[in-house]
Amino acid sequence: MTEDPWANLKRFTDARIGLGRSGAAMPTREVLNFALSHAMARDAVTSPIDWTPIEKGLSALGLPTLRIASAAGDRSEYLRRPDLGRRLSDTSREALVRASEIEGAKPDLVILVGDGLSSLGVAANTLAYMSAFMPYVVKSGWKLSPVLLADDARVALGDEAGEILGGKAVLVLIGERPGLSSPDSLGVYLTFSPRVGIKDADRNCISNIRQRGLSYDEGTFKTAWLLREAFRRGLTGVNLKDESQFLIEGQPGPELIK
Repeated sequence: MTEDPWANLKRFTDARIGLGRSGAAMPTREVLNFALSHAMARDAVTSPIDWTPIEKGLSALGLPTLRIASAAGDRSEYLRRPDLGRRLSDTSREALVRASEIEGAKPDLVILVGDGLSSLGVAANTLAYMSAFMPYVVKSGWKLSPVLLADDARVALGDEAGEILGGKAVLVLIGERPGLSSPDSLGVYLTFSPRVGIKDADRNCISNIRQRGLSYDEGTFKTAWLLREAFRRGLTGVNLKDESQFLIEGQPGPELIK
């Protein structure tokens, strides 16, 4: 039995390293593992999400919800037409207009949870992320709209929803495009003054939030830091650099983090 020189390094990464070989090919075990990972990635993209457990969990956190959908007619069309995933359906647009009229006062923050390209990532991480994030919301006194649960959503769907609800900022939690070692990642996108047509350069992104990726505590800390700075400076995107690591690492940081 030959000792595997890669065994120690494999403990620190999900990447495929030190696969070995059987003759001129990969070992059968690794071929099967690759096929399984590929199938899990496909399932993450194509499987419909069950919003019921997420609704119940958010309700337990004291957060009302509202289901909406993009203009994509079904999952197949959503994958073929990314533009439709960035626009609200007519029914959802009308529902948000009614909700805006009922709410009255404009929210500081609109939170939209979208299935995106990984229903698995949303199902696995949303409640844990929101549980870690809510103490920051309470401490900061931010007014929230009902949490929007969006079918067949792209990131930019939050721009239209946030504009209709009059939010100062929109926070989009969405399933990230799966990799062959990470089919369950959650991405978080923050946009100040959301409106239709805003550019991706005007939003901030925190990616790979999951149990084997960026932790919920660190992900929500970064989110809260960026939000506070967004409200203070009136912007997000390339002009808002994430300097929260200075606080996380206990290092002296620039004046902007105080």
